[in-house]
Amino acid sequence: MLKELNIRNFAIIEELAVTFENGLTVLTGETGAGKSIIIDAVHMLTGGRASQEFVRHGAKKAELSGLFFVPDHHPVFEKLTEVGIDVEEDEGTIILRRDINENGKSVCRVNGKLVPLSVLREIGSTLVDIHGQHENQELMDEKRHIFLLDQFAEKQLRPIKEKYHRLYEKYRSLKKEVQAININEQQIAQRIDLYQFQIQELEDAKLSVKEEEMLLEERKRLQNFHKIYEHAINAYEAISGEMKGLDYIGEAMSALEDIVQLDEQFIDSYEAVSSSFYALQDASYQIKSVIDELEFDPERLNEVESRLAQYQMLKRKYGSTVEEIITYYEKIKKELNTLLHRDEALQQKEQQLRKLEEELENLCDELTKVRKKCATQLSEAIMNELRDLHMEKAKFIVQFDRLNNFDMNGKDYISFYISTNVGEPPKSLPKIASGGELSRIMLALKTIFSSKSQITSIIFDEVDTGVSGRVAQSIAEKIANISLNSQVLCISHLPQVAAMADQHYLISKQVEKNRTYTTVEKIVEEKRVEEISRMMSGTEITELTMQHARELLQLANEKKNEIKHGLASKGSLPV
Repeated sequence: MLKELNIRNFAIIEELAVTFENGLTVLTGETGAGKSIIIDAVHMLTGGRASQEFVRHGAKKAELSGLFFVPDHHPVFEKLTEVGIDVEEDEGTIILRRDINENGKSVCRVNGKLVPLSVLREIGSTLVDIHGQHENQELMDEKRHIFLLDQFAEKQLRPIKEKYHRLYEKYRSLKKEVQAININEQQIAQRIDLYQFQIQELEDAKLSVKEEEMLLEERKRLQNFHKIYEHAINAYEAISGEMKGLDYIGEAMSALEDIVQLDEQFIDSYEAVSSSFYALQDASYQIKSVIDELEFDPERLNEVESRLAQYQMLKRKYGSTVEEIITYYEKIKKELNTLLHRDEALQQKEQQLRKLEEELENLCDELTKVRKKCATQLSEAIMNELRDLHMEKAKFIVQFDRLNNFDMNGKDYISFYISTNVGEPPKSLPKIASGGELSRIMLALKTIFSSKSQITSIIFDEVDTGVSGRVAQSIAEKIANISLNSQVLCISHLPQVAAMADQHYLISKQVEKNRTYTTVEKIVEEKRVEEISRMMSGTEITELTMQHARELLQLANEKKNEIKHGLASKGSLPV
C-alpha cells in the first residue's frame, strides 16, 4: 500500500506530506482545491508523463516521493531484482522518488538508485492502478478486451499461454527465415554475387589478430629506428665504455673481494656488487648483439604500412575489429550456403513451419476452450455486480471471433457486448454504452479483479461524477467492497462515498501574499459531519443537513460491517 506521499513545488502545492492507511481513503473538497493535483502527483511518481508545467511557478524543480509497503512474493520484487535493486521481502519497503526540473526533464529513483523512466513506470504499474472519469479506454478499445478476459482467467490460462508464447516466438523467427529465402530470383542472384566477392576478398586477405598485433609492433620499431639505435648505443657505452659502468663496478668488486678475506661482514655487499657486475655484463652483450643486427629497411616499412592499410580498409567494410570481420565472414558463408541450397532449405523450413502451425493451432483451441469457460463466469459475475449498481436489465456477453492468423494471444478476437434495455439485442460495448454506464461497468470489473490483482493501491478520480441517489449509494458500496482487498484512494463529490471512508481527508486552498496554497487535513467526528453536510447541501450548512450527515455516517458504518461480513461468508469469486 501507499503509506506516505510527499509533494513539494508541484502545481499549486508548495509542500505537502500525507500519511495513508489500509482500506478506503476519501479526499473531498471544493472544486479547484487541488484534489486531482494530488492524484496527478501519484501518477507522475509512478511513471506518468510529466512536463515543466507541473513545476510550481518560481521553483527550480518539483519533488515527489512515496513510501510503499509491499506484501511478500509481490511481482514487483522480480522486477527490482532484474534491475539490481535490493529489497528485503520480509520488510517490503519501496521508496519511489521523482524530481521534475523546470525544463521538463526528470530524475527517477527507486530505493535511492537512479533508474530510467521506463523502469519507474514498470515498477509503478505493479503498485498503483489509477482510474479516472475519462479513463475508460480499455472498455472503449475492443483490442483491449482480450487482456481483460485473460486477466480474469490468468490462473487457468498461464501454463497454456507460456507454452504458446514459446512456440509462437519460434514460429515468427522461422517464418522470417522462410520469407528471406522466398525473395525474388534477381535479388538472390545479386546477393550470391555479393557474398561470393566478399568471401573471396576476405579469404585472399588471410587476416589474423596475431598478425595485426605483430605488424603494429614492427611498424613502431621501424618508424623509431634512429631513436632506438641512438639510445641503444648510449646505453652500451654507459655500461661498457672505457672507465664507465662496468669498469667502476669491476673495481668495486675486486676491492670488496680483497676485504672479505679480512672481514666477513662485507660478504653481503661483495655478493650484491658481484651479482650486479655479471648482470650488467650480460646486458651489455645483449645490447651489443641487438645493435649489430639493427638495420633500417625502408622497403619493409612500406610493406608493413601497406598490409596495415589493407586491414583498415577491410575494417571499414566489414567490421571495426578483426574478430568482427571473421564473425561476418562466417555469417555470410552460412548465408551463401543457404542461398545456394535454398530449395532444399526452404522445403525443410516449410515442413518445420507446418509442424509448428499444427502445434499452435492445437494450443489456440485450448486457449479458446478455457477462455469460453471463463467468459461465461465473467459475464455472470459482471451482471451480478451490475445488478447491485442498478443495471438490473443489463445483459453482458463476451463475443468470440476467430482470426485468420496467429498473434501473441492465439487466434481469438474478443469483444464485449452489452444490452442495457429489455428487448434490445446486445451490441458492441463501445458503441452503445453511455459514460455513466461505462463507469459502472469498469467499477464492476474492478470489484471482480481486485481480489485477484496484486496491485497494492487503487485510485479512483471522480468516477462517480454525474450520478446520484441509489446509484451513488451502490457505487459507494462497490468502492468500499474493493477496499477490502486493496488500499483505495478516492476523490469524490458524493456524500455517500465520503461516508463509507475509513479515512477522510479534506483538501482546501488558501491565498497568502498573492500565492495559492493547497492544504490537506485529516478530519474526524464533528468536522467530518460538517464536510459531509456541505457535500449534501452546498455552501449552507444547517442543523437539518448536519443531522442527515450523521444519519448517513451511521448507515455507512452499518453497511461497511455488512460488506465485510458478507465477503467473509461469500469468499472470492470462482474462476
